[in-house]
Amino acid sequence: MNQNRGGGRIADPTSRTRSAGTPADQASVRRSNLALVLRHVSDHGPCARSAVAVETGLNKTTVTSLVSELQARGLVKEAGPQHAGSVGRPGLALVLDGSRVGALGVEVNVDYIAAFVTDLAGRVLIDRRISFDAMGSGPERSLDELTRAVERAMADLDRLGVVLAGITVAVPGLIDTTTGTVVFAPNLGWHEVAVAERLSRAGIPQTVPVAVDNDANLAALAEYTSGVAAGTSDLVYLTGEVGVGGGVISGGRLLNGADGFAGEVGHMVVDPEGERCGCGRIGCWETKVGLAALVRMATPDHAYGTSRHVVRDPEERLADIEQRRAEGDPRVDAAVTHVGRWLGRGSALLVNLFNPRVIVLGGYFARLADRFIPVALAELERLGVSAATQRCRFVPSDLGFGAASRGAAGVAIERVLADPTTIAITQP
Repeated sequence: MNQNRGGGRIADPTSRTRSAGTPADQASVRRSNLALVLRHVSDHGPCARSAVAVETGLNKTTVTSLVSELQARGLVKEAGPQHAGSVGRPGLALVLDGSRVGALGVEVNVDYIAAFVTDLAGRVLIDRRISFDAMGSGPERSLDELTRAVERAMADLDRLGVVLAGITVAVPGLIDTTTGTVVFAPNLGWHEVAVAERLSRAGIPQTVPVAVDNDANLAALAEYTSGVAAGTSDLVYLTGEVGVGGGVISGGRLLNGADGFAGEVGHMVVDPEGERCGCGRIGCWETKVGLAALVRMATPDHAYGTSRHVVRDPEERLADIEQRRAEGDPRVDAAVTHVGRWLGRGSALLVNLFNPRVIVLGGYFARLADRFIPVALAELERLGVSAATQRCRFVPSDLGFGAASRGAAGVAIERVLADPTTIAITQP
């Protein structure tokens, strides 16, 4: 999972070296060393045991013992001889074992629920999205649908013989990550919804950890580890949904803020004379650039809230807009230009604040990026600090609407890499 195009990965203190202090007991030493070896294989495999010993500083006997335990937990396997160019018999190469352990990321958004499962080696096992009116259904019905999506994914994994290592839920809103509670999700109409507690009562084994986090933060992690700007240590990811959120990677780390609420960029007030936002304020950025705003301007007859009996996936809405543009409807180009300008104006604020090298446009922004970027860039250059804007560029995401669920699965995989003992020993 941590092997990617740009070398970026979720920062973790176990990822490079062991602690310089003395661990409290042998079990913690063992756990730390297991994580050290597993992460080394993740980052550098295929590699021989001798190379692991040299590069981690552990002795060969210890590495042999640790590898045996990781094999027993179904986390690494031998993939054939490793020829290092030295004289003598080649050692067997070690790689991550992707056949047994998987992680589930699920996302609840305004008009869909997505599920994404990857195994330890990064192979995609499940990638699905269903249309669902979470905005109009309320938290109880939405959590029922979320539970069904989780149960379906778990059943699929059981048939594949894959152990579920963890579940992470992505939600567009303010999240108390310590309790797995959605504090406030304005576009869903959720207040103090205990998502993790609800899922834990739905038959999920106690051994499977359930976490909840902000969708934009999780999408930013996915972009940093495996997206178009992978490895870029300073980037901003913008969701392009009904609501707009931002995930900020600064110095190679996700910027969370004091309470974990950083990145709510959609609720920056950019037009005090504008429209009322779902959060209750007037003139928030997402009222200018969110998908609901584009749909309202380009296809007012299909605006959100006008046809409750039909739940439309965002891809369907975009296809409708493209069709009308092809038919010569002048409202479409006018709407795209309007959104592009405000996208650039808000981005100028972010560039001035965070000085990123890249602004990754996700969700529907990516789909229309070829038309948004020229307009947005002109506004960015007009309003941003010149030195910062000259070194920053817009790029469209290639992860589509699945970026948040992909990032959510990545967080669950990261927990295994940080503590391999969370996966039970089942092999002799």
